[in-house]
Amino acid sequence: MKDRHLILGIGDLLWDLLPSGAFLGGAVANFSVMAGRLGSHAALLSRIGRDELGRQAMDALDPMPIDTSAIEVDTLHQTGRVTVSFTGNEPSYIIHQPAAWDFFELSEQWMQLAERADALCFGSLAQRNQQSRQTIQTLVAQASSDSVRVFDVNLRAPFYSGEVVEESLELATVLKMNEDEAPLVLRLLGMDAAPPDNPLRATAERLLEEFPSIELVAVTRGARGSMLVTREEWNDHPGYQVQVADTIGAGDAFTAALTHYLLRDASLATINEAGNRWGSWLASQAGAMPALPEQARIAIEAAIERVV
Repeated sequence: MKDRHLILGIGDLLWDLLPSGAFLGGAVANFSVMAGRLGSHAALLSRIGRDELGRQAMDALDPMPIDTSAIEVDTLHQTGRVTVSFTGNEPSYIIHQPAAWDFFELSEQWMQLAERADALCFGSLAQRNQQSRQTIQTLVAQASSDSVRVFDVNLRAPFYSGEVVEESLELATVLKMNEDEAPLVLRLLGMDAAPPDNPLRATAERLLEEFPSIELVAVTRGARGSMLVTREEWNDHPGYQVQVADTIGAGDAFTAALTHYLLRDASLATINEAGNRWGSWLASQAGAMPALPEQARIAIEAAIERVV
């Protein structure tokens, strides 16, 4: 049996309030649950309120393969909430503030986890408040030099800035963004737009040149797949067509699969296949943390293993 990697998700834990009901979510929480399902020791570093939604969040996470022992409890601020509406299958968000995850406290437990972690995932949204921003950046900087440090930009207006994106890229080894975020990231960094001929690959190559610590750029395109780019090679995946329930959490499942297989030194083709397989499965389910039948897990893993 392979050793279990320690993977940390650092950021928002919240409730997505959809027309169909409330679903537990938050990008790094979604990421962490999927990382645990793929076999890693996944620990979530976040903060909830001492309130009913906080208790419900812990109850919902309890049966899932995720370590919640490091989640902080805030006595002053409420558990995070996001009101979600849809145009077709595409969600839009009202992210309420302040929330407990805006006020991370840098604890000895968190520092020790960061030092031991094989991989960490963080984004821009949880850095909207200076206190959590400083905590997140300190933790990522504290991580081992050979750890995988994934910056999933997850831009949510108006909670991002060029400064946060630049500081995060200087700490990360992997950048993950979607095709709509790619040109915006360049603009936030004050860089010229990519040429129209293969703009996603050109954007990735430009960012690899600008930020020496970045080793891999992943750009997702929803149902049309994704592109992975390193300084030595690139791989393009066409994606999978599925009956979409909603797209919430699909990108986070992609990121978890990318991280899982990257830690196992898989090829770019295998990493891309894994990300698209798991992302498309998640999109076919309601909510960001649906039940995963064992039969579905086995079938998806077998399909990934067939990639040469």
